[in-house]
Amino acid sequence: MPVDPENNSDDTPGKEMSGTVAGFLAQVKKRKHLPERRSLKRLIFALDATASREPTWDLACSLHGELFLEVGNQAQLAVQLCYYRGLNEFTASPFSPTPEELLGQMQRVRCLAGRTQLERLLAHTLTTARNFPLRGLVFVGDAFEENLPRILQQAGELRLRNVPVFIFQEGSDPRAGEAFARIAATTGGGHVQFNSAGAEELKRLLGAIASFATAGREGLEHFARN
Repeated sequence: MPVDPENNSDDTPGKEMSGTVAGFLAQVKKRKHLPERRSLKRLIFALDATASREPTWDLACSLHGELFLEVGNQAQLAVQLCYYRGLNEFTASPFSPTPEELLGQMQRVRCLAGRTQLERLLAHTLTTARNFPLRGLVFVGDAFEENLPRILQQAGELRLRNVPVFIFQEGSDPRAGEAFARIAATTGGGHVQFNSAGAEELKRLLGAIASFATAGREGLEHFARN
């Protein structure tokens, strides 16, 4: 569900993000540790690569790289990289337990003008969840231009399959924020905004998701203690 910063009159970005981290960890810790049908855990990591994200793409690549580094420290976790851009272009890599391979693919991506494709991404996630035990979807984006009721229906199906969606919103677009918060809440995941001032805190959040994906609540509690 959506996560709000602590109620603090000081609007310093670092303090706001600190409150967000604590709230986000609390939300994710509420999720139950789901039984695995197979030993390998799978996580989808998806990016909006449309033109609006080009000004901060270098920063985004650095932050995304931190997720792969965190994942690289986790056992038995395979990650699939998905992104959309341009004129109806949607790409999904094979699942890989090697973070360097996926990070290399991500660094070769360049932003192209186009509309958002969240509906297509969630449809892909549902198809994947029907074939494999999927621990969650992590999405990083800054805009929303689609039919929210249709997407919320997909989000409800993901909730039934125990697939939480964790959305990291770059910037503060209010329409995107409302849609992202509702999608995350419907799936039982989380939503948080970030900017360049919160890079270190975002790294911690991504590490928390990697811990949750591999070891459920116990893994998250271990991450929080350390």
